[in-house]
Amino acid sequence: MKKYRWGILGPGRQSTKFAKALQILENAELYAVGSRDKNRSEAFAKELGFKRAFGSYEEMLADPDLDIVYIATPHTLHKEHTLLCLRNGKNVVCEKVFAIDYSEVKEMVDEARSRNLFLMEALWPPFQPYYKKAQEILESGQLGKIIQIDAFFSFVPPFDRLNRKYDLSLGGCSLHDIGIYPVIDALTFVGIPDGISAKAHFSPTGSEDSLNALFEYADGRVVTIYSSYRTNTGIGCEIRCEKGNMTVSRGRDMKQRVIVDIPGTEQHTYVFDPPALGYHWEAMEAMKCLDSGKKESPVVPLSFSLNLIKILDRIRESANIVFHKGLK
Repeated sequence: MKKYRWGILGPGRQSTKFAKALQILENAELYAVGSRDKNRSEAFAKELGFKRAFGSYEEMLADPDLDIVYIATPHTLHKEHTLLCLRNGKNVVCEKVFAIDYSEVKEMVDEARSRNLFLMEALWPPFQPYYKKAQEILESGQLGKIIQIDAFFSFVPPFDRLNRKYDLSLGGCSLHDIGIYPVIDALTFVGIPDGISAKAHFSPTGSEDSLNALFEYADGRVVTIYSSYRTNTGIGCEIRCEKGNMTVSRGRDMKQRVIVDIPGTEQHTYVFDPPALGYHWEAMEAMKCLDSGKKESPVVPLSFSLNLIKILDRIRESANIVFHKGLK
């Protein structure tokens, strides 16, 4: 079994979750941490067991022993940091949203392909057992055709003008942070919508803090999308079908649930509680692809990420969500 040396570009809360997932994988070596602040990278490396800590991204990427980099910096820096890694010959797993708009994602994809390097957006749902179970049930036909979906993700964080969630210069908005999950639900279970309309509420900083969107399909199906920092609805997806209904959710206890309700039959509930919050499957997929020489994941292909960002662009345009000059 080949062991891959992982680097973390941008230590922080999300990187901590991913690093803890790497710890349980035999073929993943916690190798390097890169930060603009050497003290921060050293503290992160010591806490989580990385071998090397660097005071700049460039210094870390110059290490010839580094195989693959996980990026979890603010959204507006994803393109810059992904291109930096690729141009230094490193494979990349970059957190969602991949970048701010389609043009940035396309540039990242083109760069990876031109350099024959692996690139994947770190999308959590497609690798999770509850998502796979939901797809298995839908594909079995026991529920019939999907008619309508309500997909949502909301919670109420403390308002802080300096927090990235509300910072326009960092692309702060609920859509890119949590609304992306309901959009993934729609894209996965129904497909690319024909029509999109959206309305947004804006915080005191001017950032979008609550969004409602309607996806319409030529065959009459609809999907409602809701993301918000103003209500506590949790994380879920209600799928209404011809023969019954299914609820796909992740609870506050972090357990994953699929509830199948078909009239005239006993309700079935499937519960999953994966280790490391399930983040290790993203790393496993990246290393599996590298083992087989693949430059993109068949689970989250780059075409999916390109379609996803196009939909996010359409939502922002409809809801008049803008950041600052220089950001779309």
